[in-house]
Amino acid sequence: MLSGWKFIEAVLAVVPLIGTQVLVDFQVAQPPPVPSDAKTCTIKILERTFGNSYYDPEIVSYSPPNDCGTAGSWAAVTLNFAVTSNGTQYDRLGSGALQPPSPTPNGIIWTYTKDVARYIPLFAKPGTFLLELDNIVNSNLTGEYATTLYATFYAASEDYPTAGQSNLIVPISTMSDTLANDASVPPAFSLNVTLPQNTVEIYAELYASGNGQEEFWYYNTANEYIDDLPSGTTYGGGPFREVRLLVDGQLAGVAFPYAVIFTGGINPAVWKPITAYGAIDLPTYFLDLTPFAPVFADGLPHNVTIDVVSAEADHTINPNWYVSGLLQVVTDASGKRTTGQMITYNTQPYATTQTYGSTDVNNVNVTVNAQRQIYIESIVVSGSGQSNRVVFEQNLDYTNTQYYLNDTNTQNVAQISSGSVKSTHNGVPVMVDNFEYSLFINMTYLDVTDTSITFFTSFDHSYNRQLSPAPFILGSDITERQLATGYFTISAGGNFGNGDNNNTFSYVDSEHNTYNRMVDAAMNKIVYDQESGSLASIIPTSFPVAPARLPGGKHVGDRL
Repeated sequence: MLSGWKFIEAVLAVVPLIGTQVLVDFQVAQPPPVPSDAKTCTIKILERTFGNSYYDPEIVSYSPPNDCGTAGSWAAVTLNFAVTSNGTQYDRLGSGALQPPSPTPNGIIWTYTKDVARYIPLFAKPGTFLLELDNIVNSNLTGEYATTLYATFYAASEDYPTAGQSNLIVPISTMSDTLANDASVPPAFSLNVTLPQNTVEIYAELYASGNGQEEFWYYNTANEYIDDLPSGTTYGGGPFREVRLLVDGQLAGVAFPYAVIFTGGINPAVWKPITAYGAIDLPTYFLDLTPFAPVFADGLPHNVTIDVVSAEADHTINPNWYVSGLLQVVTDASGKRTTGQMITYNTQPYATTQTYGSTDVNNVNVTVNAQRQIYIESIVVSGSGQSNRVVFEQNLDYTNTQYYLNDTNTQNVAQISSGSVKSTHNGVPVMVDNFEYSLFINMTYLDVTDTSITFFTSFDHSYNRQLSPAPFILGSDITERQLATGYFTISAGGNFGNGDNNNTFSYVDSEHNTYNRMVDAAMNKIVYDQESGSLASIIPTSFPVAPARLPGGKHVGDRL
C-alpha cells in the first residue's frame, strides 16, 4: 500500500462563481523536475466518481510497468490526479491521494502532478492503492467527484540515471487495508516497528495537519486568557504546536508546523483562483533517526510515537490533528548486524515556552514564545566495519501574538516559526532544514446582525525553506510570499465576496532546476502572470477552493 503519501484534509463548500465558465484553481508551486526527453510509461491507477462514499474508499491493485526498465530503476515517477465536478458540496474529507476542490454550479476542473521519486521503493513492487474521498450526495449536496489517477514512470538512461532511493520504506500509520491510514491525535499515535538488523541510516518523514478545533491553531488563545474573550470567539489550548516523534518513549525529533490555510479558510473569496500555499501539497517534515540505528538493529520491535503538543501546562491540544509518516531505511550490504551506541543525548521532552499578555475593557493581547534545542550524537558501526559519527541537532524558535481589539471585532495574529535542523555523518551534512514561516492576519468584522456577518481580511503569508531531506532525496530552496485581501459576507440569503491575491515564488534544487513565478489575481481572474526558469515550460498544475470557516467554529451556512 502506498503508505506515507497523503494530502490529509479537505473541507468543501460553495462560493458563488462570477461568470459562466468552469472554474480552474491552482496553487503556485514548481512543476516536477522530471527528465525532458526520457522514455515514459503512463498507467491508469484508478478511475471513480465519488458520490455517497463515506467509509467506502477506492482500493485497487497496482503493478509496476515493465516497459520502462527494471522496476525501481526509474529516473523519476510522478502521480497525476484529475478531478471534474459541479453542483454543491460541503465539508468533505479526502485522504490517500489529493485534497478535493469545491464544485460550483458551472463546474470545476483541476489536475495536480506530484513528484513521488522518493517513494520509488513502494512503486517497485505490486501492491494496493487506496484513495478515500468521503462524500454525501442528496437533494441539497449535489456535487460528485469524477476522479482519475495516473502514474508516469521515466526510464533511466546515461543522461538521467536511476533516482537515489533507500533500501526500504516503513510506514508509520494505522496500516488499515480498508480505510485511510492517517491517525487522529490526541491521543498520541503509537505502533511497534521492526527494522532489519543491518540498518545503518534512518530518515523519518512526518505528515501533520490541523483539523476541527485545531484547523486554526494559530488563533487558539492560551487557556489563562480564554475567559477574557467572549464565548465562542476562538478555542483554548494556545497557538503553539509541536509535532513530536519518539522512539521507545525517548524524544527523537520535532517539527514546528507550517500554518496551512485550506481553500475555505477564513475568507474563501481570496483563495480563488489561487489557493494558499500548501493547501493542496501539504509540507512534510524530515528528521534523521540514524542516531537510533543501533537501537533498532537488535531486530526486535521498537515503539514509534507521533503526537502534537501545546505550550499549556499539561501540553494538551484540542481535537484534532491527522498525522502519519514513514521511515526511509538504508541497510548495509554485508547483511551483518549494526552496532554502536548513543554517546550524547541532550534534550527535554517539551519545548521551553513563555506566555504573557494584557487585558482591558475592549482589548486582549496574548503572546506565546517557544524555543527548542535538541542534540543527539551516536557512533554507528556497520557490519562492514565502517564507523559513522552521527550528530543530529535542532534549534527552533516560535512566537505568536494575538490581538483581540475593539471588543473582538478586530482579530489579528502575528506568528513566526524559524529554525535550523542539521544532521552530519562523519562531519558531512546529510540532512539540512533551514526555515522561516511567517503569518500575519488581520480580520475585522464590519457588520454583524442576526442574519449576516460581513468582514474584511488581509493575509501576509510566507514559506521560506532550504531543505535537503536525505542524501538520496532531491534538495530544494523555496521562497514563497503570498499577500491576499478581501471582503466576505455570510448571510441567510447567500454568501458572497471578492478579493485579490499576489504570489511571488522562487524555486531552485540541488540539480540546478529553477522555477520562478509572479502571479496576481483579482475578482476570480488572473490579472498578471510571469514565469521563468528551467521548469517554466511545464504547464502549471491546478488546484481547488473550499468553504468559509472562521476561528471559533463559524462556517458558511451556520445558523447565526
